[in-house]
Amino acid sequence: MQGIRSYAPFVAAMAIVVIASNYLVQFPIHATIAGFNLADLFTWGAFAYPIAFLVTDLTNRRFGARVARGVVVVGFLIAVTLSFLLASPRIAIASGSAFLIAQLLDVSIFDRLRHQRWWKAPLISSVVGSLVDTAIFFSMAFAASFTFLGANDDFAISLAPLLGMAALEAPRWVSWALGDLGVKLAVGTVMLIPYGVLITVVKPKASVDGFTQRA
Repeated sequence: MQGIRSYAPFVAAMAIVVIASNYLVQFPIHATIAGFNLADLFTWGAFAYPIAFLVTDLTNRRFGARVARGVVVVGFLIAVTLSFLLASPRIAIASGSAFLIAQLLDVSIFDRLRHQRWWKAPLISSVVGSLVDTAIFFSMAFAASFTFLGANDDFAISLAPLLGMAALEAPRWVSWALGDLGVKLAVGTVMLIPYGVLITVVKPKASVDGFTQRA
């Protein structure tokens, strides 16, 4: 029971982040900066999702890869269940699939790098995870080849200047994916700041999966 209580804050944080991301990804940022229509580039979900990697990495640091995978799976089940109430089924399926694969990959990479310099494991694992998550989510959520999951969002598939470049056009969701990835990488890098602060508090257990862990 004590072990479950110690994992509960990480599971709750994961569920909150994913639910918020699933909901916010449906809303483009309607603003124009330097002639660029941000609605063609970003959704609000891009700013929320990278926090999930922070939660996963802190769980991994504290309890090890086995527990981190369990927290990812439990958080995934809770988040996807609730996401069906807040987003379309297609968005929920796409988000759940991308989340599960990307987060489990993050756990594996972090675990391999955990004994290197403090910033390498969270940075490299979140970068790779963000690439995989973006590719899976946006293709499943909006691409025509995945219409069996649900109808296309007409706004998402309408043609628009690719990354704001008038000479190139592509479905709007492609620009969203590239813009989303850029934001995820930027926010993921910024998340090194709270990670660096929190590792003084969230310290590894003396033994994780039978092996002594180093900070």
